[in-house]
Amino acid sequence: MSVVKINVLTVPAEQRETLEKRFASRAHAVENSDGFEWFELLRPLEGTDTYLVYTRWRDEESFQAWMEGPMKAAHHGAGAGGGESGAEGGAEGGERPRPAATGSTLWSFEVVQQAGPGAESGA
Repeated sequence: MSVVKINVLTVPAEQRETLEKRFASRAHAVENSDGFEWFELLRPLEGTDTYLVYTRWRDEESFQAWMEGPMKAAHHGAGAGGGESGAEGGAEGGERPRPAATGSTLWSFEVVQQAGPGAESGA
């Protein structure tokens, strides 16, 4: 089954728009990666300054290959977007902008059950 990676980002209120713009500017940066299955940026609605960056991968090896390839290149200035954290991105003249997030934690999960709309339930 797939693996899920959730990057838990602490984002101060004054940096929310910056974070979301950075993710929007790097839209499609991960979609063509081998083993990539899904991405969502989740904005908190109330009571927290925590954003969740949800990605699903075919397997751990696919995620690690992305981390060591395209994501690493983006974090080291080779890409125009940012890494999975969305806290960094390209800037004019090669200068890296200040991170939008003040903290980041990566959670990892293995998918053991899943369902979608219209799925039949077992009896």
